[in-house]
Amino acid sequence: MLFSEQNFRRRGEFSGSIEVVCGSMFSGKTEELIRRLKRAQIAKLNVEIFKPRTDTRYHETAVVSHDLNSINSTPVDSASAILLLGTNTQVVGIDEAQFFDNELPEVCNKLALKGIRVIVAGLDMDFTGKPFGPMPALMAIAEHVTKVNAVCVCCGNPALYSYRTVADEATVLLGEKESYEPRCRACYNLDKG
Repeated sequence: MLFSEQNFRRRGEFSGSIEVVCGSMFSGKTEELIRRLKRAQIAKLNVEIFKPRTDTRYHETAVVSHDLNSINSTPVDSASAILLLGTNTQVVGIDEAQFFDNELPEVCNKLALKGIRVIVAGLDMDFTGKPFGPMPALMAIAEHVTKVNAVCVCCGNPALYSYRTVADEATVLLGEKESYEPRCRACYNLDKG
């Protein structure tokens, strides 16, 4: 079936998408998410922001970066809740995506198919250096993936690992500088070997 240029443009104007911002701790993922969402708000788009209810490190409801920039959000218990709450929106932001259940990629896909721009931020690897939660699946279906790096605290090179400094083997351990530090590949593996 052939589409006229006018129909193609009209269809493209309302097409949704998925953007993923990923990297290690202290790499600026949430900062970039907030920047993109605030730009959407400046453009007077209807924006909804979600985060896992379990993430209360800085604030109960707001998404807050390490630089203390913030934006209001709605804490949810599961990815499916985003579908119920994200109505009449043009842009959906999701922070700390690695903490959501494996339903998150399908939720993001459903939103994008409705014409919604979905912007997701999260850790791509856990403290053991393995892919974290739904992040690999999200990166696979995203139109745009931005990988940001922190600075290695040992040598100053780009850091892509979140090195855990406390003795705790749980995959999920909410923490900040008291529990994690960014490391490059060499410095991360130096202490692992």
